[in-house]
Amino acid sequence: MKFPAVTVCNANPFKYSEVKHLLKELDRLIEAALERILQPTPGNSSENTSPPLDLELWHQIPLVLIDEHDKDNPIILDIFESNQTTVGNETAMDNQTVAGNQTTEGDQTAVGNQTAAGNQTAASNQTAAPPAPANVTSEEKKYKLAVKLCSHQGSDNCTYRNFTSAAQAVTEWYILQSTSILSKVPLQERIRMGYQAEDMILACLYGAEPCNYKNFTQIYHPDHGNCYIFNWGMEEEALNSSNPGAEFGLKLILDISQQDYIPYLSSAAGARLMLHQQKSFPFLKDQGIYAMAGTETSIGVLVDELERMGYPYSDCTMNGSDVPVKNLYSQYNTSYSIQACLRSCFQNHMVEICGCGHYMFPLPEGVNYCNNEDDPGWAYCYSSLRSSIRHRQICIDSCKETCNDTQYKMTISMADWPSEASEDWIFHILSYERDMSTNVTLDRNGIIKLNIYFQEYNYRTISESAATTIVWLLSSLGGQFGFWMGGSVLCLIEFGEIIIDSLWITIINVIGWCKGLKQKRAQARYPDAPPTVSELVEAHTNLGFQHEDAGALPRDEALPPEPGTPPPNYDSLRVQPLDVLGPDSDAETE
Repeated sequence: MKFPAVTVCNANPFKYSEVKHLLKELDRLIEAALERILQPTPGNSSENTSPPLDLELWHQIPLVLIDEHDKDNPIILDIFESNQTTVGNETAMDNQTVAGNQTTEGDQTAVGNQTAAGNQTAASNQTAAPPAPANVTSEEKKYKLAVKLCSHQGSDNCTYRNFTSAAQAVTEWYILQSTSILSKVPLQERIRMGYQAEDMILACLYGAEPCNYKNFTQIYHPDHGNCYIFNWGMEEEALNSSNPGAEFGLKLILDISQQDYIPYLSSAAGARLMLHQQKSFPFLKDQGIYAMAGTETSIGVLVDELERMGYPYSDCTMNGSDVPVKNLYSQYNTSYSIQACLRSCFQNHMVEICGCGHYMFPLPEGVNYCNNEDDPGWAYCYSSLRSSIRHRQICIDSCKETCNDTQYKMTISMADWPSEASEDWIFHILSYERDMSTNVTLDRNGIIKLNIYFQEYNYRTISESAATTIVWLLSSLGGQFGFWMGGSVLCLIEFGEIIIDSLWITIINVIGWCKGLKQKRAQARYPDAPPTVSELVEAHTNLGFQHEDAGALPRDEALPPEPGTPPPNYDSLRVQPLDVLGPDSDAETE
């Protein structure tokens, strides 16, 4: 059987050491915001000693606190602003509004159950962090952290995406802001900032044959950065597996370098992997699984082949040529899939409505990725489009499943690796092979071992078939007919004969009716019966036989002679007695 294509990625898309200069201001903003959210004591705050924050970046997509003590009139508090807004009418208030049981004096903003005094203001229009409350109960902390999205900066047309946990809100906010920053970085630069194959893939073995990072194909995935595909089948023929079991599968040792993770972008650590067909694009966010660091993960594979019937039994497509959505993933020379169609459809709607493309999907020709500088309202547009049921349904109706598909069912088991007894020599060897160093440069938090193999050397085929065909329909009708009416083939012949006779009688009746109609039309044209031949001959010899009225001509006026040769006198042929013959006859005899 063909061994599946295996895609492995790091859960973290970029090395923090490579992108730190791009995310420096963003990290300072989120750290200062977390200090305000967590309400540290004034002595622990670092805002007074650090350089001023770039609040312009913050105002593009700000984080806000929503005070819900008064559910009918909740209050919005911007973390870096002293102005507060009432959610009900979206109108900014000049005077400060107290949130919870707080008291404010001057221009300082207080959040929570606290008392702030004085007229202290931090640099760059930043307000000083309030002191931590001594006794705050759960009833008094009725506020949520939300991301504020506006159609454009300074607009009242805004929406708030609130979260039950501040950790979710911070992650979502950081993803939106980092997306805007990284979208302006060229592709080759993003590939350079990701994890390279020679650093990530430490060991490889397929069956009894050794392999290395050169046997993997590199692609750039927006969610996970550099990904590497084994047995993709793009340039070489797909590999086959001769037997089931771990000894005949793929074995990998990966280094994910967890110490170089971006702290606010990737909260999960490990490797992301996916099994898929050759020449298909890996959608790891939908179908991928995680492998945990410090473990040996064994994956037993079972193969299911799906065969769907086409029109009119099901709405599927063979290669996507009959789908009205342009496949943006065709630039990878991959086969059609419904995931590629749905994402291409969403990106096309994004370009049409928002005027730019989202960073996580391929771009149509002549379109740029969205960012805060060129498209200030892109996040609001993206959020509205993603939550739109109408646009989602349009894409669902436009895209089709593939008629032939292969699915891989996985049985996963894990164990700690390496063991405490063997970790010393294993880390020494792997460190030397990677860095040519006698010092240990690897640890349990960054090492993953994978075993991928066929659990059984067979596959299951799931195929669609028509519930009722023409043969089954005739058979069912014949059975019902014979059961209820005692019918047979002879009965069907008799029914056929009756139908033919009925048609023949109908044709004869129609022909007779047409002839009768023709006769009626002839009688209407000639009211009297047509003359016979003898009557026509007599009409030429006996003028009194004519139908003309005798009074129509004058008595003295003679009729004009008949033109042409007169008809023969048939009376001359009659036999007459001799005494009847006249003098003329005697003369002729003499």
